[in-house]
Amino acid sequence: MPIRTSDAQWDGTLKDGKGRFWTGSGEVAGDFSFGTRFEEEHGTNPEELIGAALASCFSMALAADLEQTGHPSTTVRTTARVDLEKDGAGFTVKRIDLEVEVSVPDIDDDVFQGIASTTRDMCPISRAIAVPIGLEARRAA
Repeated sequence: MPIRTSDAQWDGTLKDGKGRFWTGSGEVAGDFSFGTRFEEEHGTNPEELIGAALASCFSMALAADLEQTGHPSTTVRTTARVDLEKDGAGFTVKRIDLEVEVSVPDIDDDVFQGIASTTRDMCPISRAIAVPIGLEARRAA
């Protein structure tokens, strides 16, 4: 399997500096700052990127797991909510909650919930993250 890379650079002091990140593929890049991370300034931040990575991984893995159990989906849409909180002298990601809506016909809800929970626990990005990852899974009407 290939090794994936991402890079980031920070220039300046914490509050007045600025950062830029980019992926090895060149497909994703952006700017970040103190204001985009700890305040309400428009722009991205590392927590948003963790959320995007987890939502992407989970969506793909859930589609695969549903298909492998004989219940192929047509759409899996996942939102990740990353909770960054002040913790003593620093900050900590305390929790990530996933909310997923899946178009998948003819599946018992208990079976669906079990597959979604297993996927949450086994997705490679989930396994790389050491905080609790909540999950709200529902089937689209």
